Amino acid sequence: MSAELAHVTVLLDEAVDALAVRPDGIYVDGTFGRGGHSGAILKRLGPAGRLIAFDRDPVAIAAGKALGDARLTLVHEPFSAFSSALDELGIAKVDGVLLDLGVSSPQLDDAARGMSFRFDAPLDMRMDTTRGETAAEWLARASVQEITEVVRGYGEERFAYQIAKALVAARAGQPVTTTRQLAALVEKVVRTREPGQHPATRTFQALRIHVNRELEELSLILPQCVDRLATGGRIAVIAFHSLEDRIAKQFLRDASHSVEPPRGVPVRAADLPPPPMRLIGKPVRPSAAEVAANPRARSAIMRIAERI
Repeated sequence: MSAELAHVTVLLDEAVDALAVRPDGIYVDGTFGRGGHSGAILKRLGPAGRLIAFDRDPVAIAAGKALGDARLTLVHEPFSAFSSALDELGIAKVDGVLLDLGVSSPQLDDAARGMSFRFDAPLDMRMDTTRGETAAEWLARASVQEITEVVRGYGEERFAYQIAKALVAARAGQPVTTTRQLAALVEKVVRTREPGQHPATRTFQALRIHVNRELEELSLILPQCVDRLATGGRIAVIAFHSLEDRIAKQFLRDASHSVEPPRGVPVRAADLPPPPMRLIGKPVRPSAAEVAANPRARSAIMRIAERI
């Protein structure tokens, strides 16, 4: 792998420690990426252990196959296919699940992916380049309202409506098909700049999240993890922005509290069913040393819970 496309795994030891890996256990890595977390899990597994790794990126799947480890099963699907994939593999329960969310450095740094305004490239943004609609294709048909909702909702961009109007007006003359076109258009519309941030940062994030259904994917897999975790099994979720962390935080918090009975129904607390999960420790953030060595780690936060 070239130095430019190298990937530095965030919270590597902390995430694998959080899973409390047993040598004979069955574990799931929801995003194989370039195998940083998976490699560390495999080192702690014995000959009878097993790791199931998901990834939408065909390049990531190829990297996993190159390991040649019989204990590793690769699944070229989004991690929302969690339960169906386990069914096909004949696996009822797993001992741990790691979800390292968001986009990987190689995807951001590969100009051909169209995820970054640092390069001029086709406006693709798909994690899985073999299927689905590109960002350019969606922008060519979406209404002002639809673009506004995506850019505001997933990018938390104050100028979402102005950006949407400019995009629709621009495409009437020429389709917006490259990263440079999009970045230049947004730069003209966004009137205030955040320190150290390109004006198009929020728009690019929003379109990437939308194209890859990142938040929907997370909402779909979390309840499946609860269903499939064996007693004592753990889930660790690493998020890189507030939108995905909010979903993980809310879900794990709710799953660690007993269901409240309907108001007015006389039920003793002791008679309520126990919650399915319990939170483990406080959220974990990268150390100052890790952030200094890998600035992309600065926004990471990991939440851990255990099946009761």
